[in-house]
Amino acid sequence: MNLAFVAQSGWGKSYHAQAWMESNAQEYESMAVLDYCGEYRGLVKEGIASHWIVGRVEEQWSVSDWVTFLQNNPFVVLERNKKHLGTDRWRDVCATIASALRRLDRDQLVVIDEAHFVAPQQMKLPQPIKELATTGRGAGTSSMWVTQRPAEIDKTVLTQCQARMIGGFDGLELGALSSALEYPAELHDNTADPDPRRVPDELLPPDRERPTSLQKHEDEQERTIGSEWIYSDDDGEQYRVNTQNVTMDSTHYGSEGNDLNPPQYG
Repeated sequence: MNLAFVAQSGWGKSYHAQAWMESNAQEYESMAVLDYCGEYRGLVKEGIASHWIVGRVEEQWSVSDWVTFLQNNPFVVLERNKKHLGTDRWRDVCATIASALRRLDRDQLVVIDEAHFVAPQQMKLPQPIKELATTGRGAGTSSMWVTQRPAEIDKTVLTQCQARMIGGFDGLELGALSSALEYPAELHDNTADPDPRRVPDELLPPDRERPTSLQKHEDEQERTIGSEWIYSDDDGEQYRVNTQNVTMDSTHYGSEGNDLNPPQYG
């Protein structure tokens, strides 16, 4: 299965995605996480995966080098070295890794973090990335395409996703995903108030009548402590999820980002 895992920044996307990785890892013979921001080290600390920082040495590796590495490290978080690999070079490295993954005959889960950088809509899609999205399923490969910018991902990738886990969006920039939704898209706009009569019963919030759009839950310090999502797939299954009810053993180290405070005036 190929899964589109999308929500706007600050929605708790990487936390929820990590919970999916943890719960599914042992269902596969291997797992490779292409970690753009270094957010999934908790999988390493819990012993679910090993850890490798991809930098100047690794960017020179051939497909054969990566095949050998991935055979020796079947469960691995591949973290981009931010100091040495910019976005364009990271895309090139991911394409090489994708070629290596395609050579491995095994059931594997591949996670592409910040997927809009790896498979951008405005550029020619690297062939190995396209193959990972379009033919990986038949080779025993499942993939998760994690992003906050679905409108910027190549449509070929999104249209090959048989399932979707979608959180909240301001402006509903869902791109190619919109055509796959069989419910009102404004459910994903946390400022909207769609007519409950147009919303399937399984997608209504269980604890309130309105608003029916997805909501983000914050504590007194305005930190995200949970968020609502909708899962749907091509088999017709769909349901609403509140990540306040999601538990996992591994710690999530995703950054909340820093605030900007105004200077003292007058």
